[in-house]
Amino acid sequence: MDTHSNAIERLASPVRAAVLEYVQHWQSLAGGSVRAIAFFGGVLTPQFDKRRHLAENVVVLSGMDLGLLRRLAATGKRFGRRGIAAPIVMTPEFIRDSLDTFPLELIEIQQQHALLAGEDFFAELRFEAEHVRLQCERELKTLLIGMRQGLLAAAGRERQLQPLGQTAVEGLLRTLRGLLWLKGQREPASPDDLIGGVERLLDRELAAVRSVLHGTGDKGWNQFAALYEDLEILRKRADAC
Repeated sequence: MDTHSNAIERLASPVRAAVLEYVQHWQSLAGGSVRAIAFFGGVLTPQFDKRRHLAENVVVLSGMDLGLLRRLAATGKRFGRRGIAAPIVMTPEFIRDSLDTFPLELIEIQQQHALLAGEDFFAELRFEAEHVRLQCERELKTLLIGMRQGLLAAAGRERQLQPLGQTAVEGLLRTLRGLLWLKGQREPASPDDLIGGVERLLDRELAAVRSVLHGTGDKGWNQFAALYEDLEILRKRADAC
């Protein structure tokens, strides 16, 4: 299976050499079982920072083979140190069967991915609006529950609230993409553009979401409480979609 050289050029330059080695490693160990290897998300944007981010990727196999994954796991640390995340491993059947259960994850891959090898299983996927809406609602409720539990677990130690907020915003971006998808926006967008699009939809600023995303503001209780309020408003919007 040939590597698509034009796709390499779409990736952030600091990880290109490691990605090529990673693709070759999969092909040498898995051979004909590999149907596709694609990288997606932040690694295709100018904002990608190898010191802070990992290059997300998906590998499609003809069939699931735990023994193969076990052999590949032995090299996971080596590629992790070079900025490559552990892959999402799927089969073509699993992708087809997940359109109703994981639409947000598949929409994220569909909208912004670079196919390094094999055939594109994501470009032509079709999703039902109700499945997307339900996952948006579920994700927002999960984030809110996580913030409540995290606040209780922090036991008054406010310095622990900042990482809780960061984790929530990282998970939120996928949901914002889904909310915009429901309104017809199907093009890839940066995190700031996702937030801006939803702000226009709500006719309300998501100042706390932006603050946490960019690491600004007081990073304590006030920011945490404001972020929780932003998420509550988004949940209500998802319920009403």
